Amino acid sequence: MTFSTNPINSQGPYIRTSRHFPQDVQPLSVEINRSYVDIANHINQRTIGIFATQKSVVTGESWYVSGQTRQQTLRQLYTFASAGNIPHNINLNDIAGFTRIYGTFTDGSVWYLLPYVDATAANNQVSVIVNATNIVITAGGGSPPTIVSGFVTLEWLSLS
Repeated sequence: MTFSTNPINSQGPYIRTSRHFPQDVQPLSVEINRSYVDIANHINQRTIGIFATQKSVVTGESWYVSGQTRQQTLRQLYTFASAGNIPHNINLNDIAGFTRIYGTFTDGSVWYLLPYVDATAANNQVSVIVNATNIVITAGGGSPPTIVSGFVTLEWLSLS
């Protein structure tokens, strides 16, 4: 396997496990400061595993859609108890686009991936779309699973 020397492709959130700390105060201070910056930078490059319903959260991902300009993504979790509209309160003019729209739901005994695709009957599916104001969960006209509760997660590219 060959790796590119392009900094975007070769940088990773790896923190080295050993470091030499000098005995003298001045070089020790420099090395501790350098160590702190390395740790902070590498921690900030990792994906952040917070899924909140009240406020959007920075994911920790770095996207380079516009060449070398780094864009971060934001994430918000939404809960629902039936098909229908869920207000997302995201101004679509303030984002570059969605990177992920995903979720799950249950009928009380089985959990399903959202969107749900029935392999035998297309009218039993459950779809999810996002429009200017809502997340829209639509159950097909056949016999899709009954939605008792579920989660939808939206992740989007920030313009700033």
